[in-house]
Amino acid sequence: MANSTHAHLRYNILDHCFRNKSYSFEELLNVVNEGIEELFPGERISERTLREDIKVFRDKKDGFGAPLKEGMRTYKYSETNFSIAQRPLQKYEQYLIDAAQQLLSRFENHPKYNKLAEALIKFQDEEEQENDAKKILFYDHNEEYKGIKHLKPLYLAIKKKQALQIVYKGFKDKESSVFEFHPHILKQYNRRWFVFGYNKTVERWQHSIPLDERLISFETLEDVNYSDSDKDWEIFFRTMVGVTRINENVERVVVRFHNGRENYFKTKPFQPDYEEFFEEDKQDQVWFETIINKELVQQLLSYGQELEVLEPEQLKIQMREHSNTMQQFYKE
Repeated sequence: MANSTHAHLRYNILDHCFRNKSYSFEELLNVVNEGIEELFPGERISERTLREDIKVFRDKKDGFGAPLKEGMRTYKYSETNFSIAQRPLQKYEQYLIDAAQQLLSRFENHPKYNKLAEALIKFQDEEEQENDAKKILFYDHNEEYKGIKHLKPLYLAIKKKQALQIVYKGFKDKESSVFEFHPHILKQYNRRWFVFGYNKTVERWQHSIPLDERLISFETLEDVNYSDSDKDWEIFFRTMVGVTRINENVERVVVRFHNGRENYFKTKPFQPDYEEFFEEDKQDQVWFETIINKELVQQLLSYGQELEVLEPEQLKIQMREHSNTMQQFYKE
């Protein structure tokens, strides 16, 4: 390997390029150097280093065995589903991972990195599974979720302020739609990722796209001015449950719990800004202000007969309709 400095970064950039469209050698060199300069200002690679990287990709014995045809003027995987992320780790990559794990373990007890301890133990458990060790962790994971492959490219598009051309087909759509999209933030909900941004084609701000099979493909639109957002996303999401925002009407919701389920809610509230009542006869009740959407209704329904909506009336009607429909399912 001619140049091991930030090789992992170069490989990730190249893998993304090869999976999405055809690039000439010069275009690849520019894209890789742009990616390097974002994290390592002033640093670039030579044509020789890029040629060595491409050899590593093609090498079936000591490299990735990537499906990159020889003698072509452009570079693109001939197998659309291929990714180096699916290949076994290189020896030096395993060394880097081990070193990174040891470094990060220094911070796992620091309050600023509370989530790091969980991430490290998950990673360690996954590593031990490869050595046939007994599985210890069983965490909530969507094994059928394919949309995770879109996460990093969209993250980079947001950082680089790039406009995208999206090809999207909803579950009930007969034909796919194509539109110009300016991504702003990524949001995870219910083990699924969503990207929010500006749909310029229909002039809709805070447009959300799920990162799953409905997102057919996307590519960067060159020479298109990026439309940024001044939205306070923290407030935007704290006034709603989930990702569906069909209006801006924030309403006061009051619910009563039965069988002590208010204690469970308080350990994991689906609306973080909830308030408790001081009255003695309302200790089983909480209230919060939110937008009424389908995700809120789904969360309320998850409590079954142990939750009662007291207000607003509109939400009580929705819950009653759901209850009546379900009652029809179980008639003898």
